[in-house]
Amino acid sequence: MKTLSIVIPIKDERENLAPLFGDILAALEHRLGWEVVFVDDGSTDGSFAVLDELANRYPQIRVVRLRRNVGQSAALQAGIDASRGDIIVTMDGDRQNDPADIPLLVAKLEEGFDVVLGQRAKRQDGFILRLLPSLIANWMIRKITKVPFRDFGCTLRAMTREIATSVRLYGEMHRYLTVMSQQLGARITQIPVRHHPRIAGKSKYNLTRTIRVVLDLITIKFLDGYLTRPMHCFGLAGLIMLMLGTLSLSATTIMKLVNGIDMTGNPLLLLTVLLMTMGIQFISMGLLGEVLIRTYFESSGRRPYTIRETRNLPPATPSRHAS
Repeated sequence: MKTLSIVIPIKDERENLAPLFGDILAALEHRLGWEVVFVDDGSTDGSFAVLDELANRYPQIRVVRLRRNVGQSAALQAGIDASRGDIIVTMDGDRQNDPADIPLLVAKLEEGFDVVLGQRAKRQDGFILRLLPSLIANWMIRKITKVPFRDFGCTLRAMTREIATSVRLYGEMHRYLTVMSQQLGARITQIPVRHHPRIAGKSKYNLTRTIRVVLDLITIKFLDGYLTRPMHCFGLAGLIMLMLGTLSLSATTIMKLVNGIDMTGNPLLLLTVLLMTMGIQFISMGLLGEVLIRTYFESSGRRPYTIRETRNLPPATPSRHAS
């Protein structure tokens, strides 16, 4: 049986920690080889003291205490880095996710999937501050990334260790873990999971997170389409601006020759200078991007592709630059 690691980032959840672990214990009482990795993301309410006491009582608990609050994505990354299981399950520490769904996710994963997502079937959140922004964000992510799943914000998910350790989480990127997993060629599915109302503690969600989600969506779209070919993005924009600048200059010249309109007093000449300058800048950014992306891949020993499996090939010789 594969070992299981449950990664739970927490921030000021002192009252939820003991009941949450009790629920996990009940859900996994018949399973061997599992652990819970709690990541204390700069709590100030005494959460670490509770975790320390629980860790002394239960050998299944491991605790990572961060020096300061770094956000959910970075805390999840810290927990994944500290985990040891073959299967990684992530969930929230507010008891809104139900640990009883963990065996269902793991069973689905063992059918041959690389990632199994939870979809909150009946969300127990306020409509204006939580549900409506979430619906809008999920719709935007589906439309822009072409990933068909309905709920990208549910933290309850199960992944193989290979996928979990291949994805790097920054900013609010935990919401885009599905998209990044698909970029790696992972086999992904989604199943309904339970969702409970918050009983204790305070929600850390606010509407400013929606803005951060939109900004990260721009990043993830760029990385998905142009990570290995930045010139195709910036160069295309630069060429369009140079073409528009040429048209503007031609119009300015024709107006001078036909109607005698002074070129220096024609606003189209200023538009020409602006478009030409921006076009050159965009092409320069594309060239710099090409240099940087080659430096990134070659200095880190990474490759712009991932291999699922091979047949009749000798093992690859580890690169001295591989991370």
